[in-house]
Amino acid sequence: MHARRPATLASLAAELGVSRTTVSNAYNRPDQLSPELRRRVLETAKRLGYPGPDPVARSLRTRKAGAVGLLLTENLSYAFRDPAALAFLEGLALACESAGQGLHLVPVNPQREDIANVHRAGVDGFVVYSVPDDDPHLAAVLSRPVPTVVCDQPRVEGVDRVGIDDHAAITKIAKRLISLGHRRIGVLCMRLGRDRNDSFVSLDRQRSAHFHVQRTRLAGLADTFTAAGVNWADVRVVERFDHSQASGESAAAQLLDADPGVTAIICTSDILALGAMTEAKRRNLRVPQDLTITGFDGITEARRVGLTTVRQPVLEKGKAAGKLLLGAAEANRQREITLETELVDGTTSAPPRTAEERWFGP
Repeated sequence: MHARRPATLASLAAELGVSRTTVSNAYNRPDQLSPELRRRVLETAKRLGYPGPDPVARSLRTRKAGAVGLLLTENLSYAFRDPAALAFLEGLALACESAGQGLHLVPVNPQREDIANVHRAGVDGFVVYSVPDDDPHLAAVLSRPVPTVVCDQPRVEGVDRVGIDDHAAITKIAKRLISLGHRRIGVLCMRLGRDRNDSFVSLDRQRSAHFHVQRTRLAGLADTFTAAGVNWADVRVVERFDHSQASGESAAAQLLDADPGVTAIICTSDILALGAMTEAKRRNLRVPQDLTITGFDGITEARRVGLTTVRQPVLEKGKAAGKLLLGAAEANRQREITLETELVDGTTSAPPRTAEERWFGP
């Protein structure tokens, strides 16, 4: 049996009576050909079984992969499970789509230091999504000679960044609760370091946290409540390594067991706040009559339940990060984009009940 040899760019050009450049342009630079000529090239290629230019050979020749790498120091499923991460991913994908670029997810395990995925990723640049400043995968990204944009954290000298003013954003929540009369509060926060700590957080751990966003939000709360006369050293802060509603439930339980008299729980994410609301319901605590609960992010589910929170434009973060990265060649200095946030005064916050009300009921 004699198998027909597959068509090549050269044989296709010969069949059509055109140059190899013309055939190549039909795939890579269609604007260089008339619609009729491009249609004839593609139809003949299909008839002869020509698959198109070899993308590997093309990338070797042009030294371009045609893709943006997104570094997530989480398992891959996190990008599709966490609402804020998913919205960011959508925004970044839209930016890549507009530029005709692919998107390559580079997931890594947050508790492992294997940086092989970073080194072998065939990308033209990286977007780093919210990692600690001591993460080895971040160091591996920065060692590669390609443009990099950091979203949220950490701040790296000479590296472009997209984010929000976390200190100012969390201060909006703190000032709102202070105006309502809350002074006895507790806090649930996301992980502060790469080491697992599912417990109360010391002042030293708060101030030395390698996750800059969480560190800044805690500092914003501390500054605002201290100015209102609250001794921040007396405020219980509970950390959770895993970012899930179940973590919010268990953290709220730990906090309320230690101090049943808190009048408000401030959460550094909506996911944790939704878990705290479930735990409050389990304890027959009414929100907000018995307990005020606030979040941060402004995800869809938070809006649905009326959570008092800070809304940040997560999808726009993704778009901005992608545009910043894809325009990196046009810049000769570090750039930073700071997006606006909005306080959403929902139905989960109210003035604290007095001691008499707590004792005798509404």
